Amino acid sequence: MRSFLVFCTSLLLAAPLAAAPQVQVVGLFPGAAVVSVDGQRQLLKVGQSGPAGVTLVSADARGAVLRVEGAERPFGLSREYSGTGYAEPQRQQMSIARRGDGHYWSAGSINGQGVQFLVDTGASSVAMNEAQASRLGLDYKTRGQPMQVNTAGGVVPAWSMRLNSVKVGTIELLGVEAAIVAGGSPTEVLLGMSFLNRVGWREEQGLLRLEAKH
Repeated sequence: MRSFLVFCTSLLLAAPLAAAPQVQVVGLFPGAAVVSVDGQRQLLKVGQSGPAGVTLVSADARGAVLRVEGAERPFGLSREYSGTGYAEPQRQQMSIARRGDGHYWSAGSINGQGVQFLVDTGASSVAMNEAQASRLGLDYKTRGQPMQVNTAGGVVPAWSMRLNSVKVGTIELLGVEAAIVAGGSPTEVLLGMSFLNRVGWREEQGLLRLEAKH
């Protein structure tokens, strides 16, 4: 999007050059998208406008069309547009060192609330017990779907729900599936494959390396 000068003919003076907003699509859903404008994130449905008047024209799993300063432009996931043109953001990367117990632990957050994650590639999703979910303010019994899971203690009730956001280091994902398990297990919040499958990861020489996908 190009910046432009507005001339005031009565005064023969040019107004200052308008700064183009920094626009990024960070989440895609049928008929909706999470749009970041100058660092402000907002979930927009088709036809809605967000910061700086950015309007969502259309959206599906492949991309979105936004109206920015009167011009409609296509956006892929995490593709930025500024006054200088399109630019792909740098991939977010981080490394987690294996601790003495042989596990990988990392500080992070769920829906903006701080948690300590235990990385578990054997868990199909992010998982936690009821007390942990309550501390995070998750309304899992109302918003979640009842199911059953196998644990070391046998088959127990659980609820499946989608978390608004899960962040580890600088890597943040939106709409991550999670399981809330009845009782006290697991004792730690598990960072399972519903997160790991959406990032690039590899283990080498006692380090777990994560890289955001774009």
